[in-house]
Amino acid sequence: MHGPASPGWLLVALCAATGAYCLLRMRSSDETQRRAAGDEALMGFGMAVMAVPGSAFTPLAWVWPAYAVVFGGAALRALWVARSGTHHLHHLVGAAAMVYMAAVMTASPTAGHAHGGSGVPLLTGGLLLYFAAYVLVSGVRLLPVAGAAGSTAAASAPAWGDRPELARACRLSMGIGMLAMLLTI
Repeated sequence: MHGPASPGWLLVALCAATGAYCLLRMRSSDETQRRAAGDEALMGFGMAVMAVPGSAFTPLAWVWPAYAVVFGGAALRALWVARSGTHHLHHLVGAAAMVYMAAVMTASPTAGHAHGGSGVPLLTGGLLLYFAAYVLVSGVRLLPVAGAAGSTAAASAPAWGDRPELARACRLSMGIGMLAMLLTI
């Protein structure tokens, strides 16, 4: 992406750590959680690679079109499985955003948007609004609910990879990462 090196490396670390935790979540006994974790791991690692600052290396010409193909496939898969749950619609938007960013990088690998005018292109603005709303809603969902904390027993605690609050935090961090990446294109 086209941003300063230090925040870029922090974004790489955040996305890679999120992708690694999602790989751990793939060991869950719940099949739907495993599938969602796999999609999120792909997104986390894909975002980590895409966020590597341009000053670190110059990708080959085929890298961004390959990204578009990989995340285009992920978008088609998300569209297919969205029949069973609305959470997959978020995966669809995320994968489509990755395709869009890869297309922008293909068109203009060194200078951000290839559009001649000033301002933010409509699609970028729409994606920024979506991910800003997603981050806000995800953040609110992480807030503790009064009275629910004392009712859990140690014997019924979920496994480390099955904890819903960690999965929500993972999604929140990827939403923040997506916002940061969209701001730099």
